Amino acid sequence: MNSLKELLTRLVGSPGGSAAILGSLGLAGLGYGAMQSVYTVDGGCRAIIFNRVGGVSDKIFAEGLHFRVPWFQYPIVYDVRTRPHQYASPTGSKDLQTVNVTLRVLARPDASRLPVIYQSLGTDYADRVLPSIVNEVLKSVVAKFNASQLITMRPQVSLMIRKELTERARDFSIILDDVSITDLSFGAQYTAAVEAKQVAQQEAQRAQFMVERAIQTRQQKIVQAEGEAAAAKLIGKAVSENQGYLKLKRIDTARSIANKLAISGNKLYLDSSSLLLNLDSREFEADLEKSMKRKR
Repeated sequence: MNSLKELLTRLVGSPGGSAAILGSLGLAGLGYGAMQSVYTVDGGCRAIIFNRVGGVSDKIFAEGLHFRVPWFQYPIVYDVRTRPHQYASPTGSKDLQTVNVTLRVLARPDASRLPVIYQSLGTDYADRVLPSIVNEVLKSVVAKFNASQLITMRPQVSLMIRKELTERARDFSIILDDVSITDLSFGAQYTAAVEAKQVAQQEAQRAQFMVERAIQTRQQKIVQAEGEAAAAKLIGKAVSENQGYLKLKRIDTARSIANKLAISGNKLYLDSSSLLLNLDSREFEADLEKSMKRKR
């Protein structure tokens, strides 16, 4: 600080020192004025000028370098690119069920009406307008549908919300490029009721399946019994026509018994009558004739 004072004293005391100081101050003032006289509008933005004398100008400035009068004018820059906003709103359906809807909105200001937006809403237009109109439109649209219709008719509900919300935002010079439902949930009571209904439907389908299965089993037994009865008739007819059928069946039975005994580890001694091989005995013939007489 002392060195700066000494330098100023030398300049003032030296010949032409005052002129040098004034020249430096003039150059500094010109440089500052030149810096304050220009401003830059970045890509994706638009600017309007506020004049301390005349207020907000109607002219809108595009991207690039622009000039202004320092102190009297200063720029107000708006980002006109689409920005996402997400809002969650609990509302009621037509059948008085609590529905939690989350909505994603892609919004941007109308670049041709930036002076009006600034005069009525300011730079935070989205935070001032969108939450209220989103809640208003959601409540009015959801109240037209039942809880089940909100699930089955979700595209129609989303389209109706988008249409009404777009028209509502246009009143505030806000353009909505897209509106979509990102989440749709219901209250705990309705969710429990839906789960109980699904369980009841599954139990009903299971009971119906069991009934159909019982009917098919009964039909199978009827067909099997009819087949066995028909087989018995055919066997009786074959025996009555030819007695050799019983001998053939005895041979098959004896063969089956012999195979089972051969596999077994136990040793058994059986006679021909035990193996049903006494086909040539008189007892077999007598028994066969008696059975034939009884059938006749």
